[in-house]
Amino acid sequence: QVQLVESGGGLVQAGGSLRLSCAASGRTFSNYAMGWFRQAPGNEREFVAAINWSGGTTFYADSVKGRFTISRDNGKKTVYLQMNRLKAEDTALYYCASLPQGAFAIATMKVPDEYTNWGQGTQVTVSS
Repeated sequence: QVQLVESGGGLVQAGGSLRLSCAASGRTFSNYAMGWFRQAPGNEREFVAAINWSGGTTFYADSVKGRFTISRDNGKKTVYLQMNRLKAEDTALYYCASLPQGAFAIATMKVPDEYTNWGQGTQVTVSS
């Protein structure tokens, strides 16, 4: 089990940048792949990015590819989401979540129900 706490959200102008952090507690952080999701009001939770246990493999939603970068530091038990060239449509509550490494596959990493632990979310608001 891991407990997750996101931080780093805020209000930013379109074209700006933010870096989200997700700090984990628990001894087994490096056993998990990690993902970022987001949810805007009235919308379903949407996959943003995922990273495998070592950080060597990453995947992105088409909507953020080339603008967002997911990374992790297992020594610090933290996963990051660097968000550049932000757009108004990126406005949402952003969540990190842990994924059993065995579920780190194209068919499953975008499915919220595959993730076992979630943080409380951090709000990102992009003004146009």
